[in-house]
Amino acid sequence: MRAMILAAGLGTRLRPLTDDRPKALVEIAGQTMLEIALRRLISFEIREIIVNVHHFADMVVEFLEKNNNFGIRIEVSREEILLDTGGGLKKAAWFLQGEQPFILHNVDVLSTIDLERMVQFHDDHQALSTLAVQSRKSSRNLLFDDAGKLCGRRVGESADEIVRLSTQLHARAFGGVHVISPRLLPRIAEEGVFSIITSYLHLAGAGENIVAFPADEYYWRDLGEPENVAQAARDVEQGLIAV
Repeated sequence: MRAMILAAGLGTRLRPLTDDRPKALVEIAGQTMLEIALRRLISFEIREIIVNVHHFADMVVEFLEKNNNFGIRIEVSREEILLDTGGGLKKAAWFLQGEQPFILHNVDVLSTIDLERMVQFHDDHQALSTLAVQSRKSSRNLLFDDAGKLCGRRVGESADEIVRLSTQLHARAFGGVHVISPRLLPRIAEEGVFSIITSYLHLAGAGENIVAFPADEYYWRDLGEPENVAQAARDVEQGLIAV
């Protein structure tokens, strides 16, 4: 099984921690975000991973080389311009082709989501993509029907973009972890710089099966801001999560 870690972002919200390094190399309890994400994927027997880079790209490459790629195959996808999640995935598609689903994981997400269970859920639902979601407050929610199929998104309090009609819609916050079938890759019509969520909405509107994996029972924290990094370090110290 393969995976991709999205690590190319500028880390603007993390300043000043990212003034002299990429967000992937910001540390939580003595370990970089990138190392935490890699070790987590490795713990689920994933041995082939691609990492996209842009901001301070050479520092990420040097970090991987210094650690002997953590004993697995790691490829680096360099982005001369920042391609966003969808553009980054499309650029790395050559690595992710095959028969098995792959994991797409934000580098700035810390969680205990059971990836093995999530992959099984993905297979059971014969999904094109499966998204880890939670019932938590968010300014940007995805909308799902009673069967857990993607129907649209909500930005703000009430601005809904509906792509699939349903009598009931449930707003869920996306957690930055996906399980994706490789057959998604040739279906991505967008080009250049774009969010993978845009692709998901277009595909869901065309009848493709994009589903929600309920992840409320797991620890989850966004590491996009300095105070969240500090809280994550406290969570590790208190034993709420291991890194």
